[in-house]
Amino acid sequence: MNSLKIYNTLKREKEDFIPLSKESVGMYVCGPTVYDEPHIGNARPLIIFDLVYRILIKNFGKDKVNYVRNITDIDDKIIQRASELKIDINELTKNITDIFFDDCKYLNCLVPNYQPKATENISAMIKMTENLITKQIAYVKNGNVYFNVNKFKDYGKLSNKNPKELISGSRVEISELKNNPLDFVLWKPSKDKEPSWDSPWGKGRPGWHIECSAMAQKYLGKEFDLHCGGLDLIFPHHENEIAQSICANDSNILAKYWMHNGYLTVNGKKMSKSEGNFVTINNLKNNFNGQIVRLSVLGTHYRQPLDWNLKILETNKKILENWYTFYSSENEEINDELLNILLDDLNTPKFITNIHSLYNKAKTGDNTAKKDLNSALKFIGLFNQSEEQFNSLRKKSNLDVGQIENLIDLRNLARKNKDFKKADKIRLDLENNGILIEDLNDKTHWKYK
Repeated sequence: MNSLKIYNTLKREKEDFIPLSKESVGMYVCGPTVYDEPHIGNARPLIIFDLVYRILIKNFGKDKVNYVRNITDIDDKIIQRASELKIDINELTKNITDIFFDDCKYLNCLVPNYQPKATENISAMIKMTENLITKQIAYVKNGNVYFNVNKFKDYGKLSNKNPKELISGSRVEISELKNNPLDFVLWKPSKDKEPSWDSPWGKGRPGWHIECSAMAQKYLGKEFDLHCGGLDLIFPHHENEIAQSICANDSNILAKYWMHNGYLTVNGKKMSKSEGNFVTINNLKNNFNGQIVRLSVLGTHYRQPLDWNLKILETNKKILENWYTFYSSENEEINDELLNILLDDLNTPKFITNIHSLYNKAKTGDNTAKKDLNSALKFIGLFNQSEEQFNSLRKKSNLDVGQIENLIDLRNLARKNKDFKKADKIRLDLENNGILIEDLNDKTHWKYK
């Protein structure tokens, strides 16, 4: 068995991945908070940690790997978003969860063993919170339960900062009820009309961090091998998970290894709706095959920043079209030389460079290169369709994307002005041009017929 090396955030160095038990390898990935459509920044961890899962399956066997990715379906952001849209919270979370699962399929991500929802595991969160109170590691104030950070001596170890540094400029919730600014909420009272569950501290709902700790313990045990997520989750989310889990479980660790992917920007700027550069995964489906998006993510090393732009997609579209001229439906095992590149902390840029080399050799009639190209691409989640299927996404309308989106904007303006006759005419014009539209939440989505 070839050894996997990963950069362990906890140790701040590259280490050999040696699981606690080769008979059961546990992997937990922080999944989506389902308050809005997943964006291209969310696609990066989906694709990166899907590749990690594929490598673990290769090294240890599918039946030996337990991959858990949660769904956060109760959170302040969800409550706020449902209120803005004036829809029921359950309707919002179901819509976004369905879109998320469709996005995963589009990006050719394997389905985890478990995808638990926070709302289905409230009792486990209450139990863990009660445990921390009994141990006098958590305290109750006005129906709120807080974790006492001073009770955990290693707090700040994952982020490699002392507590004073963590307070400054961090995502720490401010509350006069806390004994210490770094103390974090395990349980909070629900306001009127907010989702609530009965607890020993009154009707309320869990804090964000306790959700992952409770679900990780339920599906992976008190200690497991690998915890993954974006860099933005190191503090406070992962730091708090470690503190509460170790204290509640009387364990030495939560996860032995921690992997974090780097940030994503769009044309050099942080992605935000105010900047007008907010790109959802759904935005890409009409014009780009999911394999193109996947290759575009894997072209940059997962720990490095990734700047997203249309040029990357267009370039990788042409690259994949070229590679597909050597597509074969046969399934061969990836060769060790190529696999070893990935095993070195997921060195996908070097891996892709080698595929370019195989493509050039295949053009000279080298059949071994053709086989190696196919097996390598299939291993990283590409070549999951025939050449005909890959090339099937073609323009099927007389309108270009700009014209389509302009008509949609005009229709939305007409609806806002209650000119429904004009709005219906624009919808019909779009349909006559081969475009179907759907209004979901406060957005209009379109696709080719």
